[in-house]
Amino acid sequence: MERDFDPLDDRLSELDVDGYLLDADGNDPNQHYLSGFDAPDPFVTLYADGTHLLFVRSLEFGRAKREARADTVQRFVDYDYDRLREEWGHREAAGRVQAAFLAEHDVERVAVPPRFPTGTTDALREQGVDVTVDHDDVIESVRATKNEAEIEHVRTAQRANERAMAAAEELIRDASVDDEGRLVHDGDVLTSERVREEIEVTLLRNGCALDETIVACGADAADPHDHGSGPLLAHEPIIVDIFPQDKATKYHADMTRTFLVGEPTDAIQEWFEVTDRARQAAIDAVEPGVTGADVHDVVCDVYEDAGLPTLREDGSAETGFIHSTGHGVGLAVHEQPSLGPQGGELEPGHVVTIEPGLYDPEVGGVRIEDFLVVTEDGHENLTEYPVSLGDQNS
Repeated sequence: MERDFDPLDDRLSELDVDGYLLDADGNDPNQHYLSGFDAPDPFVTLYADGTHLLFVRSLEFGRAKREARADTVQRFVDYDYDRLREEWGHREAAGRVQAAFLAEHDVERVAVPPRFPTGTTDALREQGVDVTVDHDDVIESVRATKNEAEIEHVRTAQRANERAMAAAEELIRDASVDDEGRLVHDGDVLTSERVREEIEVTLLRNGCALDETIVACGADAADPHDHGSGPLLAHEPIIVDIFPQDKATKYHADMTRTFLVGEPTDAIQEWFEVTDRARQAAIDAVEPGVTGADVHDVVCDVYEDAGLPTLREDGSAETGFIHSTGHGVGLAVHEQPSLGPQGGELEPGHVVTIEPGLYDPEVGGVRIEDFLVVTEDGHENLTEYPVSLGDQNS
């Protein structure tokens, strides 16, 4: 299935520009999406009557011609860069090369995303190129709708994610408890760091990697983005949130489970049950035409009906449900659309998380996260991992 760039074309017309310009390395999601190329150093991509790449150095030239999603691939040297640098210095020579590159494709006015190098902007403007900032970041909006191949990339990343979650859960479930209430595995105190190591190793063996993950216990789990550290404790909730990236495709997955060894407090048991109800209610609400705000409201309804605080009810709340219900997942782990108070209409091809949670330093934290793809007639849950606070076999 081809990617639909009609919204990008419409945005160019709306901004009255001739093309869309990116200047970033291949780790930038917009750059990778538009160019179809991954390089460690920044390069320029122009979208104008096709997709055109420009490289500072020749190092990536041959590979880009073979692999990139581009109609043309060129280098600074193709525009007499060496002579220009001797005459004008690197900065102005680069600006002149880029301006010549644009002129060759009949581009006098370009749009750029909000996060675009100011040095490139200044250099282009000095060469007479009109640069307009696209504050709506239309390429991120285009990325939000995945085609069948992209959905399969996400699905593959999720299967690896579930293997990593299983490895983490096995370490936690197999642990014994020492006299200080700490989990112990193979004679060593089980720590957040040890579980993260197991997660990362498992992901690498399955073609994925991640820069960080969350294994947070007790009070650490009361902060939604605390990575967690130190010994894991019995009778305390342990939030494990894994969001890997497939090394080959660059697409992400995202999943959270909350585990507990021992006996949960009444509060944690209640929180887990109501959070699971909120998760399922939100999943049931996902379909084309529903807004992300609608789905978020469903979760808030469940929590508020249970007498638990939400940000919707109290914008200054520091405990309870204190974040949005979810977000898009793709080349970035957080992207459009939003499942929060301002979330817009969901469309087929959107891949979104559902991650209700409750937090209080006096109690701990609970979060359960699945993620779905919106289909023509509803949704498909891409998450197959079971939901269980305690050991299902105990």
